[in-house]
Amino acid sequence: MATTNPLQFIQQVRSEVAKVVWPTRREVFLTTVMVFILAALTAVFFALVDIVIRGGLEMVLTTFG
Repeated sequence: MATTNPLQFIQQVRSEVAKVVWPTRREVFLTTVMVFILAALTAVFFALVDIVIRGGLEMVLTTFG
């Protein structure tokens, strides 16, 4: 493994950080809104699946129980 002196390492880190493309404020806002919308839709979907499974299980248990 090649060793790098600390000064070279810091220069390499700075050059790599300079290549990073940071999102704009609008992009961050839109992405955050989309995450909340998709989380809400997922919660509704699983709530409906839970209701259907619970209803089916109650029907089976009342029929055979």
